[in-house]
Amino acid sequence: MTVQRQERNGSRSGTVFRPGIAFIGLLASLECVSLGGQACLPSKAWAATTERVVVNRFTGLAIEGFDPVAYFVDASPVLGLPRFEASEDGAVWRFRNEGNRASFVAHPDIYGPRFGGYDPIDLARGVTVAGNPRFWAISGQRLYLFGREESRDAFVSDPSRFLTDANMRWPALQETLAR
Repeated sequence: MTVQRQERNGSRSGTVFRPGIAFIGLLASLECVSLGGQACLPSKAWAATTERVVVNRFTGLAIEGFDPVAYFVDASPVLGLPRFEASEDGAVWRFRNEGNRASFVAHPDIYGPRFGGYDPIDLARGVTVAGNPRFWAISGQRLYLFGREESRDAFVSDPSRFLTDANMRWPALQETLAR
């Protein structure tokens, strides 16, 4: 910015306070707070993709705080409650009730999402992409999470087609993820 423009805008340092832009920023941040912050970040930023279990890097919650047992019991994603938590695989898991928590603690390998919550379609391609707990399927008594609705639909049409490659690639990909 030239000296003349700096003086005209009331700033010689080049930093100008713009009340209109500040107000818009304030409104956006208030909206983020009122929605719990989830609307403020793209879903890809919510989950860490360097962990063996997909964990929200801001909250430490596995699968965004959804109850993994509810997928089996209620056949739908249900948010867990803070008073029903358990720690497993370095992540905090939430449940909607004590019964679901006890089931998970007794059998985390059964109720936890297969591949740590990574999308099996992408694993079959050789990449780790965090699954979204809203896009899910149960196949062979295992929970699978998907990054996109299209991936889930492709998987449901022929699970064995993708699971063969995902199972083959998972051990090598798992070694690249933090413990």
